[in-house]
Amino acid sequence: MKTMNSFNKLLMLFMLFIALLISFRIFYSGSIRYIFMSWNIFLAWIPYALSAYFVVYQQKQPWKRAFLFCSWFLFFPNALYIVTDLVHLRTESTMPWWYDTILIFSSAFIGLLMAIVSLLRAESFLSNMLPKKAILFLMPMILFISSFGVYLGRFQRWNSWDVVGNPLSLGYDIAAKILNPFDHYKVWAITILFTVIYSLVFYFIKMMPRVVSEIKDAGQ
Repeated sequence: MKTMNSFNKLLMLFMLFIALLISFRIFYSGSIRYIFMSWNIFLAWIPYALSAYFVVYQQKQPWKRAFLFCSWFLFFPNALYIVTDLVHLRTESTMPWWYDTILIFSSAFIGLLMAIVSLLRAESFLSNMLPKKAILFLMPMILFISSFGVYLGRFQRWNSWDVVGNPLSLGYDIAAKILNPFDHYKVWAITILFTVIYSLVFYFIKMMPRVVSEIKDAGQ
């Protein structure tokens, strides 16, 4: 718990740094174009915040646990989506390119970091209810479905709340891509690429504590 509190403090410090970068950019350029990064970071924070309740809900009724997990899963692609904001580096700007690179990279990094931490919490949450073999299958599936969600958000401009606000159109769009995969091969190619990179990052970070431990043991 102490480590998690320190992590959250560092997370808030990082967010403050990004807020200062955005504020200075608005002041210097006179443009609020990149203020959307604040909104995207907030959306990335939602699944991170929801995942903190996995421990609390571990002994709750099954429907409450299912509701919490589904709520987390609905917003989880937003945390991965923020990485795709790197695409905005292609647009012309009155700001130095290196400044926008730092701003967008910092935002993408913190979004991905919150995504991985929340996914690790989800893995722990599911591990207490499901066998290990099921978890080995579920984690890549979660990343695959979430990567598809990232595609829908970046290229199709769908949002998480469209599940409630515009479910028929969203469902039709998703069904068309699933039922006609060869007509939408680019969709699945992009989704698979996203899945691979997110999976590699997830398993690399998951492995880091053991790497650090081995380094410490080797130095003794």
